[in-house]
Amino acid sequence: MRKAGWKRITGILFAAALLSGCAKQTYVEVTIAEETTVAATSAEIHIETATTEAEKVDPDQPPYYLPEERVEENGLIRSYLTGEMTDAAKANRRPIAVMMSNDKQALPQYGINRAGVVYEAPVEGDMNRYMSIIEDFDDLERIGSVRSCRTYYTYFAREFDAIYAHYGQSTFAKPYLNNVDNINGLEGIGTVAYYRSSDRKQPHNAYTSGPRLQQSIEKLGYSQVFDTSYQGHYLFARDGVTDLLADRPGVMAADTVKPGYTMNKAYFQYDPQDGLYHRYQYGGVHQGNEGPITVKNVIFQCCQMGHYATTEYLNINVHAAECGFFITGGQAIPISWEKDGEFGVTHYYDLEHNEIVLNQGKTWVCIIPTRDFDKIEITGKE
Repeated sequence: MRKAGWKRITGILFAAALLSGCAKQTYVEVTIAEETTVAATSAEIHIETATTEAEKVDPDQPPYYLPEERVEENGLIRSYLTGEMTDAAKANRRPIAVMMSNDKQALPQYGINRAGVVYEAPVEGDMNRYMSIIEDFDDLERIGSVRSCRTYYTYFAREFDAIYAHYGQSTFAKPYLNNVDNINGLEGIGTVAYYRSSDRKQPHNAYTSGPRLQQSIEKLGYSQVFDTSYQGHYLFARDGVTDLLADRPGVMAADTVKPGYTMNKAYFQYDPQDGLYHRYQYGGVHQGNEGPITVKNVIFQCCQMGHYATTEYLNINVHAAECGFFITGGQAIPISWEKDGEFGVTHYYDLEHNEIVLNQGKTWVCIIPTRDFDKIEITGKE
């Protein structure tokens, strides 16, 4: 196969090295610069990418920060959500994980620009909802709109030792709320935590605020101190470490990445000027109330999915190890993921089973049905 610049890669590459659920031998279609289309097995594909040497780091230290290095300096400490130095009073307390609507009638989402991590996952009817994990929420007067819980989101919230804010839940999710500190709009705390706005129609007009969340946490008696066993979720690159993926197996150019969601048709566009992925959906820029949404890292996490009985409610398996992609800095690599026990952290690994290191900054996690992974698109520059 000739060496050439990539134009488009559809589906997952190097599937043979990934875990069960992602096909052991996957045929992919690759369109090269000369517009010649060839077919090859994943084992035959050789990826050519321009590599940039990462900045040198102390050889006695890993290129990421260790938990024991998380110490306060001049009132700042490294955030568990972004890896950036952050006001210690905010970064040392448990964050809020807020369920948010993505219905067109509810746009824009308020408070989503403050989220250090966002989970996007399908719910019934081809619609997606978000869980925005926020540590800097005190001055927010409007957060939401807030929607109801689904089972899998309780596990995502637990991974960050977050307090989970939601307005109701599906029947199937109700028992799982016992596993996470939560603020439910359908219980007695609801009128304290949430209010209805007059500029939206139900069910898209339930909102909360920083002061309301704080009052609710205190009234419910939830601790705002991280559990002593919690040591963070991700590995974050040290200051000055860049080009994290240059030498990783399977690395490919990733200027535009699409998770393959059918309704909102979301995608992320890399801007080398700011080093961020800019998010688009519904045919335009994805705006939060504080401006366009941008993130440093994108994770595509494929999960096995089914339905509860004969309902439209999804049963997403967040425990069975699967595959996906890690995307940052204009590049992507195929990954696998594994979860620590029932309530532990999910770890992401490259093809050599090295845990991935994230760039400091915000992260967006797209949960994608394994059966739909061939809808994923990762595109290099034209």
